[in-house]
Amino acid sequence: MQVEAGTKAPDFKLPASNGQEIQLSDFKGKNVVLYFYPKDMTPGCTTQACDFRDRHADFEGQNTVIIGISPDPLTRHDTFIQKHGLPFLLAADEEHKVAKLYDVWKLKKNFGKEYMGIERSTFIIDKEGIVAKEYRKVKVKDHVEDALNYIKENLT
Repeated sequence: MQVEAGTKAPDFKLPASNGQEIQLSDFKGKNVVLYFYPKDMTPGCTTQACDFRDRHADFEGQNTVIIGISPDPLTRHDTFIQKHGLPFLLAADEEHKVAKLYDVWKLKKNFGKEYMGIERSTFIIDKEGIVAKEYRKVKVKDHVEDALNYIKENLT
């Protein structure tokens, strides 16, 4: 299944940083920024998470929740949240099931080595559970602002 704008966002269940298992469908009636990132505590992922943190109230004002997903376990998510004061949910996709469902688990190359990992991607899902916008191969700089502007202009 190809996840793209105009299609129903695949539902999933994952353990989350609130101590509960969350489902995408739990958030029906709200817009959702579902962002996939490679690893807690790395420079790009920390910058992205802190950018979402700094604009969190603006997203809330647009009836939008933010959910970050990475392969890291909940214990690492908890450390990441505490260290950076992240006010939104992080979900643990340790078996990469949701990453594969959204087609963001990709072959990557770094310094000549090939490995499987998360392709930094964001999906903006509307109140009805439809993918309104997808961002793949995300560059961190200005991404959060772009996502917020998209929601303000198209989903309010």
